[in-house]
Amino acid sequence: MGGDVCCGMTEFHMKNAASGELDAFYATRPECQGDVPKTRFKPKGIHPSIKGVVWEFLLGCFNPDSTFDERSELRQCRREQYGTWKAECQKMVPTIGSGKIITAPIITEDGQPIQDPSSNGELQDNGAVTSITPDAPMENGEPAVDAALEKRVIQWKLNLHQIGLDVLRTDRSLVFYESEANLAKLWDILAVYAWIDNDVGYVQGMNDFCSPMVILLENEADAFWCFEHVMRRMRANFRTTTSSIGVQSQLCTLSAVIKVVDPKLHQHLENLDGGEYLFAFRMLMVLFRREFSFVDSMYLWELIWAMEYNPNIFSLYEDPNTATESIATKGNDKLLKKYGKFERKNIKTGIADQQHTALSVFLVAGVLEAKHKRLLKEAKGVDDVVKILNDTTEKLDAKKACLDALKIQKKYLSKTKKQ
Repeated sequence: MGGDVCCGMTEFHMKNAASGELDAFYATRPECQGDVPKTRFKPKGIHPSIKGVVWEFLLGCFNPDSTFDERSELRQCRREQYGTWKAECQKMVPTIGSGKIITAPIITEDGQPIQDPSSNGELQDNGAVTSITPDAPMENGEPAVDAALEKRVIQWKLNLHQIGLDVLRTDRSLVFYESEANLAKLWDILAVYAWIDNDVGYVQGMNDFCSPMVILLENEADAFWCFEHVMRRMRANFRTTTSSIGVQSQLCTLSAVIKVVDPKLHQHLENLDGGEYLFAFRMLMVLFRREFSFVDSMYLWELIWAMEYNPNIFSLYEDPNTATESIATKGNDKLLKKYGKFERKNIKTGIADQQHTALSVFLVAGVLEAKHKRLLKEAKGVDDVVKILNDTTEKLDAKKACLDALKIQKKYLSKTKKQ
C-alpha cells in the first residue's frame, strides 16, 4: 500500500452498501429516532470499515508514497507521544485515563482545588460519570501550592468540566455513546489536545470534529492524531481574541466572494445588517455538522477533503520548507491530476491561503446563490436569512453542493482576475 493509496482517493467510493449497513455502523438509540436529522444522501462514499484509515490519508497523517512498514513505525511513534502527553495530564488530573469524565469545576478561578461533596464520583442523573478528584497533593491536611497554579495549568483545568459537559451533548443519539468508556475516550482526547495546544486550547465545536474520529478509529492515540490533523485545517476558526472570532476571516472571505459573484444579493444582505455574514457562522465553524445527520455530515466532509486534497500535505506538515513544491507543480498536468479539483484550481491560479479560500466558503456561497431570488424577495431581516438557509440545507445534495461550489470558485476567480 504505497503511492497508489491516495492517487485515486477522490474517486474511492462505496458503491453498493445498503442503508441498513450504515445503520449498523452508526446505530441510533431507539428513543432518539425522531429527534435527529434523517440521513438523506445515498449510501455512498467510503465504507465505514475503512473510513478512518482513508481519512488519515486525506488529512495528511501519512505520506501517500509511504510503505506499510514506514506507516507502522510512524504510527507507533505517535502512539508513544500521545501516551507521554496523556501521562503528563494524568499526573495533574488523575481522572484522565480512568474511564470517567469531569462535568463540574475542579478548581476556582485562582487555582484552588474544589471537591463536590454531593457527587462522590457516582453516576449522575444525566448519565455523566463524574469523578471530582483533588489534583493537588496534600500537606498537613491542606492542598499544597505547586506549579499547577501557573496560568496555563489553571486555564486548562478550568476547561475540563466544560469539555465534559460538551462530551455529554456530542452525538448523544448514537448507541456508541451509551458506553461510559467511549464518552471517556472522547473526553480524554479533547483534554489532552487542550493541554498541548497552548494557544487555542479547547473551544466548543472541537467535540463535533473529534467524535467521528473516536468512532472510526479504535485506537485512542490514532483517533487523537486524526483529530489533531483536522485541527491543523480548522484551528484558525477556533482562535478568538477580545476583538475578533476565529471564523471571522472566512466570513470576510464569504462576504468578498458574494460581493463579486452576486453584488445585488450582497447589497441586500448589507441592507439587512447581514453584511458580516454571521448567519453562516455555524456552517463554517463545524463544516455543516449541525445541519446534517451524522452519516451525511461525514460524507460531506469526505467530499470537501477529497476536493481539497494535496498529495504533498504530509510533507508540508512535516517540513514546511517543502511548500515551494507547489510552484513547480503549477505547470505539470501529470502531477496536478493527483490533487483534488478545488486545490488544483487554487494551484493553477497561485492561491496558497487554504484557510481563507477553503471549499466550505464557496459551498456556503453556492447555497446563498442558489436561493438568490428567494432571499431578495422574502428576507426582510437576518432571521429570515437564517430560516431560508435552514430550509435549503434540509434539502441539500452534498455532491451537487460541492460541484456548485467549484462553479462559484471559477466564477469568482474569473471576475477577480479581470479587476
